[in-house]
Amino acid sequence: MPDSIFTIQRRDASCAARTGILELPHGPVQTPVFMPVGTNGTVKALTKEDLGEIGFQIILSNTYHLYLRPGMEVLSGAGGLHQFTGWDRNILTDSGGFQVFSLAPFRKITPEGIKFRSHIDGSYHFLTPESIVELQAKMGSDIQMQLDVCTSWGVSYKEAEKALETTSLWMDRAKKTWDEQRGNGYGGQFFPIVQGNFFRELRQRSAERVTQAGPPGIAIGGLSVGEPAEAFFEYLAFTAALLPEALPRYVMGIGTPEYILAAIEQGIDMFDCVFPTRNGRNGNVFTTRGAFALKKAENRLDFLPIDEECACKVCRSYSRAYLRHLFKSQEILCSILASFHNLHFLHELVKSSRQAITENRFAAFKKEFLAKYGGGPAGG
Repeated sequence: MPDSIFTIQRRDASCAARTGILELPHGPVQTPVFMPVGTNGTVKALTKEDLGEIGFQIILSNTYHLYLRPGMEVLSGAGGLHQFTGWDRNILTDSGGFQVFSLAPFRKITPEGIKFRSHIDGSYHFLTPESIVELQAKMGSDIQMQLDVCTSWGVSYKEAEKALETTSLWMDRAKKTWDEQRGNGYGGQFFPIVQGNFFRELRQRSAERVTQAGPPGIAIGGLSVGEPAEAFFEYLAFTAALLPEALPRYVMGIGTPEYILAAIEQGIDMFDCVFPTRNGRNGNVFTTRGAFALKKAENRLDFLPIDEECACKVCRSYSRAYLRHLFKSQEILCSILASFHNLHFLHELVKSSRQAITENRFAAFKKEFLAKYGGGPAGG
């Protein structure tokens, strides 16, 4: 077991929620934490200065996309992903497993790894659990993920079990390579992924295998993949309860207030999603009274800010009517401002959640927020 990178600071008496500090190469990260997704080395429509102004301490990038473009020659020549992007805080890199399965026009899983064809130029590539670790180490990832086999909602037990067994074997190989990279001076951390689809026995088996590997942190995969909300909440709670309390826990791919608050309540420390920026580019914004679409005609003469309770620079300076005009005119500025606001909103939501945990009132905070937001009693 490596030295602990995670310190739990406060536990909420009303539920499993907790606050903590994650010690990473580019500085400490307060948890719970939402991580904006910068797939290609950039959070879409925002500068690194924007992200710093909001207060983010860690963002996410994607190994699959960066490996294909700009490629490792460019990233290595720049000295790594931090130097290439100019982002001097932490970066978590996803392994790219999900992207291989969702984007590659051709893919073949073998015991050794994955052969696939690039969605960009059709070129063929072969990635292994070992090479994915090596790529992320060369990028300088502060947290790197293992290569895993993704399954979608509705697959059979047999298919889910086969994917889990491959993922578990790849985890062992990836962990071994990560240990070797650490011996060569690489300082980033390694998080294996719990899979098992929506089968309790497989989830339990996966959690046991991952825990036995002795990693510095654990990710929960295979949720928010098209399942009904009730299934998400059920398997989130079930899987979280299987994991060691002392390790940081990361749920991949959640970015709505309802899902984030449900995750925090179950003791999840980290989460990410493209949802807030993708929605912002489509003119949809968060407010404390629920999300809404800027394009609606009712906003044409509405000169109030997006959210009167929000202190971000967008809400201090621009009206709903102006933002609607930008969206209808297809001006790039609408994407920039709406994305900034949405990320600020989630950052403040998580910040308020941390404060509620320190005051032993997270369950009440969640209930009050969702009653006002209109999301209902998500997760219980």
